[in-house]
Amino acid sequence: MRATAIAQPNIALIKYWGKRDLERNLPAVGSISITLRDLYTEMCVELDEGLSADRLTVNGAVDDALLPRLSACLDLVVGRSRPCARIVSRCNFPIGAGLASSASAFAATTLAAAHAAGKSLSIEALAGLAGQSSGSAARSLYGGFAELENRGDAIAVRALCGRDEWPLSVVVAITETGPKAIGSTEAMEISRKTSPFYSNWVERQKDDLGTAREAILKRDFEQLATIAEHNCLKMHSVMWASRPPTVYWNSATLRCLESVRELQGAGLGVFFTIDAGPQVKAVCLPEYADDVRAALSATEGVDDVMVTGLGDAARLTDVA
Repeated sequence: MRATAIAQPNIALIKYWGKRDLERNLPAVGSISITLRDLYTEMCVELDEGLSADRLTVNGAVDDALLPRLSACLDLVVGRSRPCARIVSRCNFPIGAGLASSASAFAATTLAAAHAAGKSLSIEALAGLAGQSSGSAARSLYGGFAELENRGDAIAVRALCGRDEWPLSVVVAITETGPKAIGSTEAMEISRKTSPFYSNWVERQKDDLGTAREAILKRDFEQLATIAEHNCLKMHSVMWASRPPTVYWNSATLRCLESVRELQGAGLGVFFTIDAGPQVKAVCLPEYADDVRAALSATEGVDDVMVTGLGDAARLTDVA
């Protein structure tokens, strides 16, 4: 009745922004992501008939804010008539700060809960369940490059390329460690309802997905860099043109982009991407990781820098 699982966060290169069905958490667009190796969330789920309510601790402290969403996730995986659960979470990177902590948390929770309940589910089924709790969580069930497809009435993910087939590096510049002021789901709805660019964003996503998919299959770094940066800037333009505007960036975010541009000007294989937060992720060829880390570390306003490769699929670490 207890299981522990680890999942890595993922970074979307072709972004997920907007929902076509809010109640079922179905995305408005497809997306392509990379799973990170050295950032992780570990979730231990223990189903206990003696408990009167679900309990959650995160990095040793009681956390009631995330508990309702995790309880709803357990209802989906185990069933509403389940025993109450003791949930223990550990995370080695800032939570709620635009680093996909919810993706790794719900992916690991879904996997752990299924095994704690004695259920044997395929990765496709697990991804479908995880995605109902957090849209990007479905991608964290997979390693390397993964594509979340926008089709039908269910969440579907497919693997595109294993982590060892194209071993890129990712340098993450932390420009702010606190939680973001507005959650992604709320910001997506504001964009859908008010941004004049939203419909074009949805309509053109298929083209960006095709270009990125081709680049990944050909291992064409330059092509991937161009489309990933373009897609990132389009997503944030949708947010900025919303009413009220959603601006996750800070001054250090902009300075990091300048640092990446300088590296590109010097001939280094690197590009940037930014999710719903102020952190900058610089994706690069492995031979340039040290140079990229040094440049971002020296950028004014950067609190910390993490370097990672591409990671594996979510996995169990203990079942009891």
